[in-house]
Amino acid sequence: MPAAPLISVIIVNFNAGEWLSRSVQSVVDQTLTDFECFIVDNGSTDGSLDALPRLDERFSIIEAGKNLGFAAGNNLAAKQARGEWIALLNPDAFARPDWLEKLLAASRLAPNVTMVGSKQFMALEPGIYDGLGDCLHVTGLAWRAGFGHAVVNKTNEAGLQSGEVFAPCAAAALYKRDAFEAAGGFDERFFCYHEDVDLGFRLRLAGGTCIQSADAVVDHVSSGISGRASDFAVYHGTRNRMWTFVKNMPGPLLFLLLPAHIALNLALLFWAMFRKGRFAPTFRGVRHGIKGLPPIWRSRKALHAARIASSMDILSALAWSPIKVVTRGVHMIKPSK
Repeated sequence: MPAAPLISVIIVNFNAGEWLSRSVQSVVDQTLTDFECFIVDNGSTDGSLDALPRLDERFSIIEAGKNLGFAAGNNLAAKQARGEWIALLNPDAFARPDWLEKLLAASRLAPNVTMVGSKQFMALEPGIYDGLGDCLHVTGLAWRAGFGHAVVNKTNEAGLQSGEVFAPCAAAALYKRDAFEAAGGFDERFFCYHEDVDLGFRLRLAGGTCIQSADAVVDHVSSGISGRASDFAVYHGTRNRMWTFVKNMPGPLLFLLLPAHIALNLALLFWAMFRKGRFAPTFRGVRHGIKGLPPIWRSRKALHAARIASSMDILSALAWSPIKVVTRGVHMIKPSK
């Protein structure tokens, strides 16, 4: 058995087409070479695997045979991972050559770092941010910070220093493998969407923190496979938002903030009535979210019996400003020194 690599990279593919080959090539070109890479194919029918570049022994292909979803696909590979860290990369995300090197450097910026996020640019719209970490509002609404914001100038870009955010966007993220395993990995009931916020919340409850790196950069097509506002995305985002809040929020905060969370979901349902094609998937998401609450509620017992973070720790990591939600502003909990 060869020595364990430092990092295990996982790419979950489902009909990513030509983007998969470019994504994998970006891993091949990394300056940090001490890694293994798992390419999980969720039953693709577009021939994307056939177009992969020539790969060496560090790369393995896992054919799931069907679409397991993002959560289960990553968990499948994570069970085989041997690295100290697990790095996730979407098949439509393309890492800069020093991506892994910079992620590891960011992991040393604070104590108890179990998650690191990447600076994401729009691959098809140069000069536009795709994301600067996942933020969570006290109402339970999560957003990808900086999404759609323009890089005004080099000063604007350089001013975005590394620091602590709520959770990383799993399109390009680094997780401490032992913490990932102890948390149970992604919740496969989520299938996809919001699963990274849920995992980030659980890792926070276990005492971990997340650093958003200013230097680990990827270019991301951004919902190039599922669509930014498709029925699929709206439905899963709505349902999983409710599950994340109910499962993870510490007891005192759950009952304190529950009225605000209910009001949020009613407001979003009302708003969907005036947006073409949004009401039906939003309503289904709310209905199925409520229907699925009993098993989600049962998940709380073991999770909170073992939690290390206090209610105040979690409260201090949440955003309060409604302006940041509307503008997709960056909510940095604590800038690095």
